[in-house]
Amino acid sequence: MIKKPTATTPGQSTLSIWGGEQDYQLYERSTQVPVVHSVSYGYDDIDTWHKVALEEEPGHIYSRNTNPTVSVFENKVKALEQAEAATSFASGMAAISNIFGAFLKPGDRVVSIKDSYGGTNRLFTEFLPRLNIEVVLCDTLNHEEIEKRVREKCTMLYLESPTNPSLKITNIKKLAQVANECGALVVVDNTFATPINQKPLNLGADIVLHSASKYLGGHADALGGVACGSEKLIKKLYQYREINGATLAPMDAYSFIRGMKTLALRIERQNQSAMTIAHWLSQHPKVEQVNYPGLESHPNHDIAKEQMTGFGGMMSFSIIGGLDAIKKVLPKLKLAHMAANLGCVETVVGPPLTTSHVECTQEERAAAGIPEGLIRYSTGIEDVEDLLADLEQALSYA
Repeated sequence: MIKKPTATTPGQSTLSIWGGEQDYQLYERSTQVPVVHSVSYGYDDIDTWHKVALEEEPGHIYSRNTNPTVSVFENKVKALEQAEAATSFASGMAAISNIFGAFLKPGDRVVSIKDSYGGTNRLFTEFLPRLNIEVVLCDTLNHEEIEKRVREKCTMLYLESPTNPSLKITNIKKLAQVANECGALVVVDNTFATPINQKPLNLGADIVLHSASKYLGGHADALGGVACGSEKLIKKLYQYREINGATLAPMDAYSFIRGMKTLALRIERQNQSAMTIAHWLSQHPKVEQVNYPGLESHPNHDIAKEQMTGFGGMMSFSIIGGLDAIKKVLPKLKLAHMAANLGCVETVVGPPLTTSHVECTQEERAAAGIPEGLIRYSTGIEDVEDLLADLEQALSYA
């Protein structure tokens, strides 16, 4: 067994490293969690096998259900989110889809925001209505409208904060209180903030989810999702995922475990660099607007300051000349990948029409308040002086 940390209340970095691994029986005294690729697990007698299958004894029977490596990843996220339980998925969208599948039925009503991630928005506008599930999408910054819609009728309140890619902030605590009073389930996508910067469960959320492919993994080399919450809710979600089959692969779970050991360090660096870059961009003559919750000019800066301990590495900004200017500027960046990803150690950039909202039409993006001339900027852990110099030379082409 790995020696347990001695601190009474472990800090974020300690949990990022030791979380989920303290009670794991390691193979041949290895100090790192091994990758268990076995599909099935054998038993010497039927009675023990049956008890494990019924979850009366600890163990694994089939890796579509549970896997030793995957379980460590789940427990690591559970520790960071201060949750009772967690379960994982093959992707972030699988986590979202399975949450809807496990907790919604025909006739239910979901209240959410207009500018959620494009894939989530497509579920709201196309897939859920097919199942006779009503979806009401509100202006993200109009909390009064959201509260009103929740009080009218609401089975699930689905929030994303900060939003992708406009970095809007929802008052999780206030809205969750209203939803709880109405008996609605509160689900929060915490991908942008990470558990280092924000803990939605402590703000009243029932379930918090992540696209683990982003900040949790941090190296753009693994695909997966995870959801946390109470034992009761996560067990129901796990049972749905178990049959639905959207299982996280053990190699991806291992990549997340390894990546999460530096999560707190990475987020600290990205918080600092993003704040510096956001201030710099806000004063640049070719930049029209900067969306970053750490700026005092952000419409919900006060809410972000109250519910977040750091403002994250994500921002978006628009430049003079719109999409035509973006097509000239982004290819000139030397220290950024133009790619549909975020949250990794390298800086990643792109417009919503090729990243967060590629599934949506231009009209749908406009309706969600997402301009075509927007740049989504995921700050990496490069030296911030180098990132600023790179932005300066690239913006000269605008």
